[in-house]
Amino acid sequence: MEGNREELREALRERILEGIKERGLVTDEELLKMIDTEIASKTKEDHLSLSDRIYLRKSLFNSFRKLDMLQELVDDSSVSEIMVNGPKDVFIEKNGRMTRWGKTFESGEQLENIIQQIVSRINRTVNTGSPIVDARLEDGSRVHIVLPPVALNGPTMTVRKFPEPITIEKLIAYRSISRECAEFLRVLVESGYNMFISGGTNSGKSTFLNALSAYIPPTERVITIEDSAELQIRHIPNLVRLETRNRNSEGEGEISMSDLIKASLRMNPSRIIVGEVRGKEAIDMLSAMNTGHSGSLSTGHSNSSRDMLSRLETMVLMGVDMPIAAVRNQIASALDILIHLGRLYDGSRRVLEISEIGGYENGEIEINRLFEYDAKEKRLKKCGSLKNREKLRLCGREGAL
Repeated sequence: MEGNREELREALRERILEGIKERGLVTDEELLKMIDTEIASKTKEDHLSLSDRIYLRKSLFNSFRKLDMLQELVDDSSVSEIMVNGPKDVFIEKNGRMTRWGKTFESGEQLENIIQQIVSRINRTVNTGSPIVDARLEDGSRVHIVLPPVALNGPTMTVRKFPEPITIEKLIAYRSISRECAEFLRVLVESGYNMFISGGTNSGKSTFLNALSAYIPPTERVITIEDSAELQIRHIPNLVRLETRNRNSEGEGEISMSDLIKASLRMNPSRIIVGEVRGKEAIDMLSAMNTGHSGSLSTGHSNSSRDMLSRLETMVLMGVDMPIAAVRNQIASALDILIHLGRLYDGSRRVLEISEIGGYENGEIEINRLFEYDAKEKRLKKCGSLKNREKLRLCGREGAL
């Protein structure tokens, strides 16, 4: 029965597709009418149950306007990640656990159609000549795609869902951060301290960045720069969102993170938020922080706070040839606070460390630890005091900490 229903679905889809080709662009309402007409016509030929008709209507619409069979996973709020390892292997992360999904694609072509539909909506391309691309869904979910010949299992797609913004209050409820620490960070963000969020893959960096940005005063002008626009900042009226662009099939038209950071400096920003630093754009981000754009925020991959500083050094050296002492001095001058996140053995995401970045002394960048996660007590504990209080004084907030 299930197989017959899928065969019927594909037959109806082909007929509807022919109709779309003849008519050109159709609205959602027109598409639904076409689907209803085809289903009604088929019902006269063969008896279709109400459940079959409902399934066909929804499934056919999703195949043209949404993500086909994956749409039910996108709509399921308990699913946080969708991993497609070729047409026959689909895995999901649900409530913190990874499992194989019970459904598969009928063919590699069906999967490739979904992929092309996703990238075309944000004016990006992915093909055998350029087989890797980052994209996003309408709800802000992050999509990473790798095609053959790079992906040996067939078209591979990973969808990281962001169904709704996670607030600091929710992070407190999840025990990802303590209320004391959240209040501490609120004062620092409002006072214009430059902050950098580090952590491993899937440690919650983007989520935490989005939550932290809610503390930015709504009177400021904020510019966000991302590879794929994910941040959901809703309380800032004067907000500019910038997104990088890949080069086209002729190898032209690329707009890099560095290009956007340089462009943002001419837009009179109060703060600049860089979604994630991965390469030579690190020097542009640090320069922006060092030239009057206090309160800027960014993220990066690392295994620890100290490791993040080392990675920043490497990234800066990708873009410029500077003595290591000059690089470290630049980092120490630009960054005020480093927040390190991690994912524990039980799958929970936690703030593991908050440190103040001090000066550059004796060949090393000084780190003053302010909060540390205690594994035995399973909580974030204060372990130091903020030394650089100049920005607090300038904002009249010194007594707040």
